[in-house]
Parts: sequence; C-alpha cells; structure tokens
Amino acid sequence: MNGPTLDYSIVIPTMGRDSLHVLLRRLGAATGPEPREIIVVDDRRGGADLTLPAELPSLQVIRSGGRGPAAARNAGWRHAAGSWIAFLDDDVLVAEDWPARLAADLLGVDDTVAASTARIEVPLPRDRRPTDDERGTAGLATARWITADMAYRRSVLAAVGGFDERFPRAYREDADLAIRVCLAGYAIADGERITVHPARTAGPLASVRAQRGNADNALMRRKYGAHWRRRIGERDGLLPRHVLTTAVGVATLAAGAAGRGRTALGFGAVWTALTTQFAVRRILPGPRTPGEITRMAVTSALIPPAACWHRLRGEVRHRHATHPAPHALLFDRDDTLIVDVPYLADPAGVRPVPGAADALRMLRAAGIRLGVVSNQSGVAKGLITPGQLAAVNRRVEELLGPFATWQVCVHGEADGCACRKPAPGMVRRAAAELGVEVERCVLIGDTGADIAAALSAGARAILVPTARTLPEEVLRARTEAAVARNLTEAVRMAMAGAS
Repeated sequence: MNGPTLDYSIVIPTMGRDSLHVLLRRLGAATGPEPREIIVVDDRRGGADLTLPAELPSLQVIRSGGRGPAAARNAGWRHAAGSWIAFLDDDVLVAEDWPARLAADLLGVDDTVAASTARIEVPLPRDRRPTDDERGTAGLATARWITADMAYRRSVLAAVGGFDERFPRAYREDADLAIRVCLAGYAIADGERITVHPARTAGPLASVRAQRGNADNALMRRKYGAHWRRRIGERDGLLPRHVLTTAVGVATLAAGAAGRGRTALGFGAVWTALTTQFAVRRILPGPRTPGEITRMAVTSALIPPAACWHRLRGEVRHRHATHPAPHALLFDRDDTLIVDVPYLADPAGVRPVPGAADALRMLRAAGIRLGVVSNQSGVAKGLITPGQLAAVNRRVEELLGPFATWQVCVHGEADGCACRKPAPGMVRRAAAELGVEVERCVLIGDTGADIAAALSAGARAILVPTARTLPEEVLRARTEAAVARNLTEAVRMAMAGAS
C-alpha cells in the first residue's frame, strides 16, 4: 500500500542570477516526490523574459514588478496550488535527494506545525581565514527561520497574510513572518534536510550598503517592541555604539568649524579610538591581507554614520506602523476562561473552557502579558462574599496559570460605577497595571458589554459567542470588532492582528 504523498509547490524569487539555472537543473535531476509546480518569480522591473530549462514541465514564471523578495514570495505562494509551499533562494544548492528529504520533514507533522526549516551549510575556504563577506554569509547557518530553504503550510500563510511587503530587502522579512506565525499559535520545526548556500563575494563597500537593513530594524522595533531581537534569538546590535561614534565624529567637525581646536582634537581622539577598535574587531578574524585590511579600515569609518542615517530614515518612514500582535490580552472570566456558573462561590466548581490552558500557555511562552477583566455583581447582591470570590479566582489561576492583573468590579448594575463593563474603567486600569498602552490590548469576551468596554477604552476586541450571547451583540461585533468560534481561534486572531 502506498503511503501518504507530499502535496507541495516550490517558489523561487529571482533577479535573474546565473545560479538560478544551477538550482533548477539540480531540482530537475533530484529524486523524490515531484512538486505540483515550480514557480519562478521574476522580480526584475523589466527586461526580456527569463530563459529557463525546457526539461522541467512543471516550471512556471510569473513577474512581481521589482518590489522585493517579500512581495515576490507572496506573488509566488498565492499563485501556487500546493498545500505546502517550499521557498528556495535562487543561489542555494539542494541535494540530489532533496525532495525525499523534504517529504520526510513534512509528512507526519501535526496540524500545529506551520513550517519546517532546512539546515543551511555555508562552505568556507579551508586554506585561509574567511573574509568579512564570507563571514556574513556564514551567519545564515546559525540564523533562525531563513527562507533560503523553508517550507510553510499554504493555509497558515493565508491566515497570517503572508510576508510583510514593507520589508523591501532580503532582510528581516523571514523573521517577521515567523514571529507572526508563532504568535498565532503554530510551531516551526527544524528539518533534517541540508541545503548549501555558497559564500557571497560582494563589492568593497558591501558592508556599508548593508546598513540599509537598519531601516528594516526600525520596522521590527515598531512591530514588536524594543526587545524584538530576543524573539528571533539574536544578540543586541551595534547601533548604540555606532550612535556614539557618529555623535563624537559630528562633535569633532562642529568644534573644528567653530575654531575650538583643543576641543576638536579631544573629540577626534575619541572618534579615532572608537573607529580603530571597531576596525580591529573586523580585521582580526579575517585573512588580514593588505586589501582586506584597507577595506575594513575604510568601511569601519563609514559604517557608523551610514547605520545611524538608515535607522533614522526607517524610524521616520515607519513612525505610523502598527504592532500586528498585542502587548497584552485581557479576558472576561465566566464563559470565556471558565464555564459559567451563576454567582460561583465554590472553587470546586471552576471548570476551564476547552482549549483555555493550551492557549494561555502559548501566550505566556510568547511573552504576552495576560489579565482578567470581570463583572462580579454577586458580591453587591450578597450572593457571594469577597472571600469566596478570591478563592474562586485563586482556583482559576491554579488551573490556568497566573495572570498579571485581575480587574474585578463587585458593584451592581444600578450602582453607577465607572468600572463595570460596558464602562471602560477596568480595561484602562488593566492596561496601566500591565504597563502597556491600551491600544496594544485585546479583550476577549462573550457579551456585548465586553466588546463595548474594550472599544470605548481604545482597545481591540474579539467576541466568542455562547448560548447567552444575544444575536444583536454578534452582529455588532462582526461590524465593530471580530467574532471567533472558540477561545483558541480568538487567541490566534488576536495574535495575527485579525481584529
């Protein structure tokens, strides 16, 4: 009996490099399940059609208009028909059994796995130390989520909207997509297939041109906060040092222009020391040939101001960019986190709704702050005591884990308080206690009061209807917020920015 087969498409964005022909010939000769199609996305702004091997009957070529690799990959996967989309860069070398290894990585994974990464190998020269360019390429071997060879479920790409086309270069667009996929509740698996990425040889000022990526770093900061590097497993960058070096350099020039010679000499000495230290750090690991030393010395002086300029440009360009995932999720308690028992006073009656524990565990692993916003008028009515309410809430945390804030209104409907939902008081207090902007919060609840409280406070909202949710509340939520079928779907919608 034949086993399951892999339904996949291959998408290759290209600018028409000669290496594309090498890759296509290797794919044509490779053994294993054949792709439904190989889609080459020509991202040149114009020019003659690409001349590609005729022996690949499944090969298709589409154009994406020169809008960058993110847009090219989006054009490719949206045109593709496979259930899995295998993205390959046009300069990688796949093994002769790559399709079989891809199938081994993808077949059998459960529905929570959205993607699979290959192991990238970058061969370096054995007879000498690598150059700065070669060391830069070698970093791909340890980077996370590199789309040089990475396969995604097509359904997940559709759910999160694919690549963010505001990233115009082959830089950060892959990490951004992976973050959004993980925040939506999916896992990314490490595959066993091995793909070779030859070391690049670039021009003498390539490291200066590479500083354009600082503009993309600005977008990452806007989307994921100041600690975005931690999400992608990367150490802190050199921008603070570059800012210092640039500031000292500007001060040197300003003091000289003002005729303050001693001051200019002092600042100049500091600038020289900082630049020399930076250059030495880059020279020591390399081949230390005269040409490489000269190139490192010159570019070490140019990189700091280039980095600062591009970061400033990115901050200005992306100043209105929004965070697709919230900083905090707030939950109604009854019928959202736990099964509703009217005026619940006994902790033994706490029963989490299906999927609650797993959804909250995923959110905590992603570093999302969590809070509860709950009306409990039973206290005002004398049906439960404050002590019983506290015991029930403790039991909720025993079963579902800790929440960073509990906002509970114990007033009755006629008390005229500013905290009881649909009033926005508890939502605003929760945001303040969590230390996040209320606009970066999402409230998930089961009634129109939950939606109204969130919207009037300036937060986003997602309704998870239950038997007690009124039809008109569902209709209003579909227009003004979002509606999910269950708590798990609501969390994924919130993290993917769907509301």
